[in-house]
Amino acid sequence: MLLVQTLTCALLLRAAGRTEGESRRNLVQRNVNIFKGIIPHLVKYSPNTVLMIVSNPVDILTYVAWKISKLPHERVIGSGTNLDTARFHFLISEKMNIAANNVHGWIIGEHGDASVPVWSGVNIAGVNLKSLNPAMGTDADPEKWSELHKTVVNSAYEVIKKKGYTSWAIGLSVANMALTLLRNQKNVHAISVLAKGYHGIEEDVFLSLPSVLGAHGVISVIKQTLDESEMKQLQSCARTMHEIQETLVF
Repeated sequence: MLLVQTLTCALLLRAAGRTEGESRRNLVQRNVNIFKGIIPHLVKYSPNTVLMIVSNPVDILTYVAWKISKLPHERVIGSGTNLDTARFHFLISEKMNIAANNVHGWIIGEHGDASVPVWSGVNIAGVNLKSLNPAMGTDADPEKWSELHKTVVNSAYEVIKKKGYTSWAIGLSVANMALTLLRNQKNVHAISVLAKGYHGIEEDVFLSLPSVLGAHGVISVIKQTLDESEMKQLQSCARTMHEIQETLVF
């Protein structure tokens, strides 16, 4: 369903949601079929559009939108882990008793259970927290930072359990990204982009990486320095996405 067309011709797509008991693969194929009926018309009448995909599983559906639209990959993005990263900042700020806008850290990869918290890059005022606690984010961590990531992952499940759907948080996150596009602000967002060629990823998959957004979509992708564990987790995400994509019927 087309939600809004902005002045820069950015189109936000949200399709079918998951029903109780429905497998992830079935949901993907249902949304592929919906996209096949919508996206060609969007591109026909708005050839300079930027497509922003919000439907889940967002990384795979962003890939689907790219394939169907035949647009340059810079103009097809997904909401990805932008909201996850905002929640990550908030939870770190609560634990550290500091305002969230002073926290710097990212959640990348798949939007979902296999998302990757970049503990090696979390810092406050330039102070790398893992340099103070080398076990940060691991099972051996006495401060149990990994619980924050579990809370981020489970946030949507908790909201759905209590009110049946998610709306406000993702709405605010997407509005923030749309504003960046509209005003050509060149802010960095954790969005789903073509990840091939980054961090050893060889597959045509879309995963969340910190990216500079402007009026015409992705300007550049920030090449983070990841540790070995984070790199392996990200590559594992890529393989999983690719395997699911191979089962889809366009």
